[in-house]
Amino acid sequence: MPAAPAAERVYTHIKQAVLDRRYEGGTLLTEGELAEAVGVSRTPVREALLKLEMEGLLKLYPKKGALVLAVSAQEISDVIETRLLVEEFAVRRAVPAPPSLVERLRELVERQRQHAGAGDLAAVAATDRAFHAEIVRHAGNEILSRLYDQLRDRQLRMGVALMHAQPDRVTKNITEHADMLEAIRTGDTEAAAACVHRHLSWVKLLVRGEDR
Repeated sequence: MPAAPAAERVYTHIKQAVLDRRYEGGTLLTEGELAEAVGVSRTPVREALLKLEMEGLLKLYPKKGALVLAVSAQEISDVIETRLLVEEFAVRRAVPAPPSLVERLRELVERQRQHAGAGDLAAVAATDRAFHAEIVRHAGNEILSRLYDQLRDRQLRMGVALMHAQPDRVTKNITEHADMLEAIRTGDTEAAAACVHRHLSWVKLLVRGEDR
């Protein structure tokens, strides 16, 4: 299998490091350091940085480097509002759920417990995202699924940041997923929608300083 183009390798390296917070908000990245880290020249580094700036992860400063942008309270609020609209609708459409969905969600909850036990917050966030995406996918609306997929990077980055800020939320998060799964399994549409609302709304309360 041929190696990925140099710019693509740099892009993947930086993006993954930003999403799992190895490069935290406020970090200044230089072309030279990135070129050395990935083993490429500076030209593909510049190409990758431009692409990541367009995605809103970095801010370029000529002759200085690229600043990793922190997750803002406004961005968190906007993402949560969008997720509430999509996910409450999706879970209502997904119930009654086929056995395949119930089994997949059960598997993801168990995997999340394992990642949490290992202290791997990036993996916990990725599994969290997969749990919710599975429900959205089973709503049977392709346009909605594609819209939801556009939130992926923001969800992962926010998820890791919030778990670092609120370590006790990891356990609560898994418990709420288990509650959601049970409501879906038993076919209780209103309980499932209420679980989704409660599960996502705590983030908005946290941003306003009213975390329960």
